[in-house]
Amino acid sequence: MRFGIFIPQGWRFDLVGIDATDHWRTMSELAAAADAGPWESLWVYDHFHTTPVASEEATHEAWTLMAAFAASTDRIRLGQMCTCMSYRNPAYLAKVAATVDIVSGGRTEMGIGGGWYEHEWRAYGYGFPPIGERLGRLREGVEIMHQAWTTGSATLEGKYYTADGAIVRPLPLQDGGVPLWIAGGGEKVTLRIAAQYAAYTNFAGSIEEFAHKSDVLRAHCDDLGRDFGAITRSSNFNTIIAPTEAEVEERLQAVLARLAPHVGAERAAVIERDYRASIAVGTPEQVAERLAERQANGLGYAIHYFPEAAYDRSGIELFEREVVAAL
Repeated sequence: MRFGIFIPQGWRFDLVGIDATDHWRTMSELAAAADAGPWESLWVYDHFHTTPVASEEATHEAWTLMAAFAASTDRIRLGQMCTCMSYRNPAYLAKVAATVDIVSGGRTEMGIGGGWYEHEWRAYGYGFPPIGERLGRLREGVEIMHQAWTTGSATLEGKYYTADGAIVRPLPLQDGGVPLWIAGGGEKVTLRIAAQYAAYTNFAGSIEEFAHKSDVLRAHCDDLGRDFGAITRSSNFNTIIAPTEAEVEERLQAVLARLAPHVGAERAAVIERDYRASIAVGTPEQVAERLAERQANGLGYAIHYFPEAAYDRSGIELFEREVVAAL
């Protein structure tokens, strides 16, 4: 099992109560700790507004953070889960990612998806096209990035995007370009794009759902002549961990108490259900056992979000010592 960790950037109300002048110190110190630890990668979210409700609380921009982490870390790989294709022109995004890859010494990952946060889309003037268009943009944008990173330029006369010899030089340092993580489990379009271009996929669900999506991905790979085994399957997990179940409950209640003033009681109740359903909420033994079961069913990469990270690192440290070590 390979492991990644999310760095809090405010999107999930995970920097509330911390002064803005201390945000970068908080994020960079967590990134440095991850860089020195057992994590293969660190991750941020590509969002502009807080969720599940938009607010004036901080939400730091993903690719700006990518560049900052590229310059301030040494070993750990750097990703976003996931970049929304329609938020940036794909030829421009290919250029940005290539530069970040060079600054980082070849440690950049490209998580990419069709996007979903309607309030955010409309607030920034992107409209909110139907899912078919969003996935069409994803398909065309991935083709542009693939061309740019493998040939140094991109040309496409698409339905949604046009590139006419867009030069992306120097190329990313990584052979074949920045690895693509295609996020989402859409069976007809998203997983087919993944079968064609992805080094990694990212989708969730129960073991049965994960197995079904994996079968769909395998079928697309067979159809396209791609080696299914060349694609690593990943999932994201909300993670709250403590030595005992009672302490897990205390930590969960502390997280909810921090969120409730910002999201309201009804939304907080939904968040609580989501956390309680996560296989990564529990004692180290429980979490390791559940992850091992997922691993046996084809999960190769687990990316963990610790809602306490900006306030208390003890859960992260416990996870490193006992769960990462066990798997």
